[in-house]
Amino acid sequence: MLEFEVSSPSLLISECFLSLQGESTHQGKLCAFVRLSGCHLRCRWCDTAYAFSGGQRMSVEEVAAKVLSMGCGLVEVTGGEPLLQPGVYVLMEKLLEAGLEVLLETSGSIYLDKVPLAVKKIVDFKPPGSGEAAHNCWANLSLLKKGDEVKFVLASQEDYAWAKEVCRREGLFGGEVEVLFSTVLGLLSPLEVATWLIADKLPVRFQLQQHKYIWGGEQRGV
Repeated sequence: MLEFEVSSPSLLISECFLSLQGESTHQGKLCAFVRLSGCHLRCRWCDTAYAFSGGQRMSVEEVAAKVLSMGCGLVEVTGGEPLLQPGVYVLMEKLLEAGLEVLLETSGSIYLDKVPLAVKKIVDFKPPGSGEAAHNCWANLSLLKKGDEVKFVLASQEDYAWAKEVCRREGLFGGEVEVLFSTVLGLLSPLEVATWLIADKLPVRFQLQQHKYIWGGEQRGV
């Protein structure tokens, strides 16, 4: 696992690119992406393992300038797990100050109390099939607000049943936070999940990873 100094004024960046948002309620929108290096989790179906290590060391100012040069009003800060690097909070503040709409994609395993209020959080809680369900920080649910989103990426019917029970237990159905269900490409049929959702009449948003259907599952920078 990569380690970062608490006082680090810089960030280790895996990639920055302009693409279409492939997930969340912002799916299909033009979006700038900042992918930070490093992750403390090892989900069995992870599709960004290349971000576990390596990357380019950049100052917060350099990253913000690169994002602004893309000319897009929507930016997502993602990883890996972006909250492992303390400088990410400064980056998010700078992007907000520049007038951008800022999304944060995070695993949900790190407490979100330092995330700027104006940032729209997309929290990817881990089902049992990921192998990392023990790291879910459920206290994060109390920090979510209208406009934030909770995502469950499912690899099996067992994951689906687990996610459904979590949503019921935590009162997520019918709340202000958007609930997203999606599938691991190649492990669970979208048709099966669609059938279960209709049968159970669940008030969630079912989504597919649009970028993988456009560019393929192995393409980077999309």
